[in-house]
Amino acid sequence: MKPTRILFVCHGNICRSPMAEFRMKQLVAQAGLSEHFEIASAATTSEELGNPVYPPARRELASHGIACDGKTARRITLADYDHYDMIIGMDDENLYDLRRFTHGDPQGKISLLLDHTDPSNRAYHNRDVADPWYTRNFTDTWNDINQGCQALLNILKS
Repeated sequence: MKPTRILFVCHGNICRSPMAEFRMKQLVAQAGLSEHFEIASAATTSEELGNPVYPPARRELASHGIACDGKTARRITLADYDHYDMIIGMDDENLYDLRRFTHGDPQGKISLLLDHTDPSNRAYHNRDVADPWYTRNFTDTWNDINQGCQALLNILKS
């Protein structure tokens, strides 16, 4: 059985999408499901290509026992669209860029991370992941990503 392939995407691939990538990897490892998933992250832009995860994002991950050593920003490619089963953006701007890039998402692979949360959970469902680049609040971003990744894993396990 081939693994479920998930690509998390944000603007620069130095804050939110790598946080989601490494949180999701931690969750599937804790569930003993690592061999059933391939998880990565990318950017919609080339602004941060080759840069490591932003230091405050690294610190937030580390505070939860997660290392992201060696991760550098990369841009999504059309080959990624073919390769991954799910392409998950962090905000509406990411979704717009992804749909434009993929000519309208013909295979229906693109979604917003927090759309995977329970619709009755109004604190998280159907909204953007907080962007710490502007807010400088990496804890709020972690909370959004944690909720979204846990909800996504629950859906994928069922």
